[in-house]
Amino acid sequence: MKVEIYSDIACPWCYIGKRRFDRALAQFGGDVEVVYRPYQLVPDAPATASPHRAWLAERYGPQSRAMDDRVTALGKTEGIDYDFDAALHANTFLGHRLLHLAETEYGAKVQGELKEALLKAHFSDGVDVGDRAALTEVAVAAGLDRARVAEYLAGEEGAAEVRAQLAEGRQLGISAVPTFVFEGQWAVQGGQETETFLKVLQQVASETGTAETGEGEACADGACAI
Repeated sequence: MKVEIYSDIACPWCYIGKRRFDRALAQFGGDVEVVYRPYQLVPDAPATASPHRAWLAERYGPQSRAMDDRVTALGKTEGIDYDFDAALHANTFLGHRLLHLAETEYGAKVQGELKEALLKAHFSDGVDVGDRAALTEVAVAAGLDRARVAEYLAGEEGAAEVRAQLAEGRQLGISAVPTFVFEGQWAVQGGQETETFLKVLQQVASETGTAETGEGEACADGACAI
């Protein structure tokens, strides 16, 4: 079975959804290839990072603190330590290019490990995921070759492919993340509960029909439902 997950590095619900889906995969135990596809909540984010708190407050006003606090509390139940005081609002395009490199040259397993590392770097460690040097360190820690990563990020390699994948996501009608596409046929949106993901995996595996799950909580237009 193949599952394509449309996700952004700057999406807190993508982090929660990943943890829940990973747990469902472990319980399922079947042969599943998981590939991450790019989505940018704020594609026009500047190249220079800025404090997350200030950016969110400017965009959403007083409710921004409640948005972060709710995600922080939910994150703790999934073993995620969100630190929005340290987090930086950054353009995630370079990170998506790195994920493309990981998939094409290292395989889906390493790509998944890099995805986890990038999410942690952004949300827990205050790393600027739009900075080439910082991204290189995250990638090397995840098992990628330093020289290859430096060469890759120095140029435009992979950029056209990532833009094409972003366009493909728009053509599929994906407007919020995370969105999980099973076997290219069934889509499940949002950070569903582990039990829901497990049910979908079992349904798809047995080819019993579509998986009707409703919508879980997701991020769209740079924000998350509260």
